[in-house]
Amino acid sequence: MPLRPGRCYRHFSGPPYTRKEYIPGVPGPKITKFTMGDPNKEYDYVVKLVTKQVGQIRHNALEAARVIVLKQISKAVGNETDFFVWVLKYPHHVIRENKMMAFAGADRLQDGMRLSFGKPIGTAVRIEKLGETLMLAKVKKEHLEAAKKAFKVAMSKLPLDTQIVVEPIQKAQQNTGAQTQ
Repeated sequence: MPLRPGRCYRHFSGPPYTRKEYIPGVPGPKITKFTMGDPNKEYDYVVKLVTKQVGQIRHNALEAARVIVLKQISKAVGNETDFFVWVLKYPHHVIRENKMMAFAGADRLQDGMRLSFGKPIGTAVRIEKLGETLMLAKVKKEHLEAAKKAFKVAMSKLPLDTQIVVEPIQKAQQNTGAQTQ
């Protein structure tokens, strides 16, 4: 069966279902890397993707957003050591589905059990507070527009409303130099 649309799993009710040691057959998260680029360089700005809604984001949607951010920034910058992208959220919540037939005449074949538990089909990130940061990118001043454009494209891959927040990074040397004078 194909994947159901993201709107089927966007909202949640009840506590998170996270104890994977008790759940057989949980597929692993599709997110391959959580950090990309060089974290040790000096950067000027932090570009954040911040949520404006409460809900769930499936692991395949988060991976699609990560891939498109990496492609867009690396295409604009050219070198993978001139930026740093970090996916901050990990998909802990296990999503379950009660699979039933969904074709014409299926109601004559089965009724199904109401409120059944379901089998694990994937994992999701739970956003329980407004303003949580999903991913961030550290870039230099000349690559700021490329990072904002990359996050704008990534916003279309996610089922929840998000916004882009840009913050300048305060240099540690400038702060300590101003205090000693």
